[in-house]
Amino acid sequence: MITMKKFPCTILLASLTFIVSVASAETNAVTSNFVSPFPVTILVDAAKPTGELTPIWRFFGADEPNYAYMKDGKKLLSELGQLGGPQVYFRAHHLLTSGDGAYALKWGSSNAYKEDTNGTPVYDWTINDKIFDTYLERGVKPYVQIGFMPEALSTHPQNYPHNPPVKQRADAGGGQSYPPKDYAKWGELSYQWAKHCVEKYGRAEVEKWYWEVWNEPNIMYWHGSHEDYFRLYDYAIDGVRRALPTARVGGPEVAGGPGGNFLREFLNHCAHGTNYVTGKIGSPLDFISFHAKGATSFANGHVRMGMSSALRNMNDAFAVVASFPEYKQTPLVIGECDPESCAACTGPQEAYRNGTMYSSYTAAIFPRAMDLAEVHGVNLQGALTWAFEFEDQPPFAGFRQLASAGLDLPVLNIFRMFGKMNGQRLAVESSAGLNAETILARNVRENPDVSAQASLDKNKLAVLVWYYHDDDLPGPDAAIDLKLAGIGHDRLKLTQYRIDADHSNSYEAWKRMGSPLPPTPEQYAQLEQAGQLSEFGRPEMITVKDGAADVGFQLPRQGVSLLLFNWE
Repeated sequence: MITMKKFPCTILLASLTFIVSVASAETNAVTSNFVSPFPVTILVDAAKPTGELTPIWRFFGADEPNYAYMKDGKKLLSELGQLGGPQVYFRAHHLLTSGDGAYALKWGSSNAYKEDTNGTPVYDWTINDKIFDTYLERGVKPYVQIGFMPEALSTHPQNYPHNPPVKQRADAGGGQSYPPKDYAKWGELSYQWAKHCVEKYGRAEVEKWYWEVWNEPNIMYWHGSHEDYFRLYDYAIDGVRRALPTARVGGPEVAGGPGGNFLREFLNHCAHGTNYVTGKIGSPLDFISFHAKGATSFANGHVRMGMSSALRNMNDAFAVVASFPEYKQTPLVIGECDPESCAACTGPQEAYRNGTMYSSYTAAIFPRAMDLAEVHGVNLQGALTWAFEFEDQPPFAGFRQLASAGLDLPVLNIFRMFGKMNGQRLAVESSAGLNAETILARNVRENPDVSAQASLDKNKLAVLVWYYHDDDLPGPDAAIDLKLAGIGHDRLKLTQYRIDADHSNSYEAWKRMGSPLPPTPEQYAQLEQAGQLSEFGRPEMITVKDGAADVGFQLPRQGVSLLLFNWE
């Protein structure tokens, strides 16, 4: 007998009839070919909606803004714009960093602001327009970051980066990370930029964008005090709102969840502080943003993820927001939501990125974020994946990205799966699931997390099933018994999509080719196809009796399946 507990949509640690020993897996490295699958029962009740399924997945971003209009950047943006469902947004650093469009790892530039010999501002939106045009032409809208500091405005221009080597990381704490020498000019820069965007793209279009100020002002990206940032925010937002009073504005994009006391101080400033521009009480705040990062390590010959670190960031930030009655229902965006902190860094602890470790982690954490938001009663609207692509790099170079050299990685197919889910979120129970609170306390180290998220919309029931563990080690398959209840139709058409070593996985296909560098044109075409979301088996008809149906299948460790049930 399996005992199950119910939680909001995802779920849950229970008394199981199986035992999976991680320690045994680590010492023996047993593969699923030699160990019997363990049973997992997942129940989805179509008659028990828990509320609207918020598409928090639809936000993406990158340090390097200029990649957007390059060959592989355009290709990937087109794919993001075609994910389906609601509008996709893109956030990038360095939109105001001085330069001629030159780029490097963790760095980019535009020519937006200069000053003539008399100190008069000179604006040039050519590169910024090229970036935003590329987004919009491909169905992606800007999540505008107002930053970093132009050289002519920086109080510390002497170590400003200029054309750093393309394949090396630039100094994130250089002259672009300092306060302005003139806050009025900074506010005017924001005004002129927003005004230009309204004139070029139209008020109705720009009203749909997000406008936020800076990035992670509690660490090396900002060499000023907290109060300096609040002043920076007030002047920037005042400028945007002068150009477009209905603009959607927010911040502070703080690192580490609440960033110590930073988020609380910022919210207090916006609610009760004196505005540095108007002298009145309060500052506009349409959405609240913070960052949540996991932690990876490399030990005993394998990568170990740390999902609890990201969930702790979320939990702590949600708690701070919930403590402000005036902001408890303000939309929240986790402005960077990732397994660790540096997309452009590589190393043994980052070896999870090309394969199914990254995709299974992503499938598991997004529902957990929604669960934590529900616990705190806050309004989570987005969780932004800080991963894009890196130009001028060989395939599968080890960066945190959605595609590599134009080849889609398994993690991108998770978002293709998410894009096929909409409507009402459904109650789910799993005999092998871990809830957010359990993962927050203990990570996913003892038993794996095998669970699901489900949605119901018109004539479609979607069930996303994942099999995740923090340790990148072999393990037995999960024998899934998916039980459907509350079905009001006699027959369902089932189409299953799969991400594993053999499906939707360009990286494993490349390794099977012998890891060619570079791939031949014929091999590249095969890898492009291998990177697309692929069906698992053929569609089949499922019989429903008394509103119930069963579907059985095996899911390998780090595998993710999306089951779509359709009816006339």
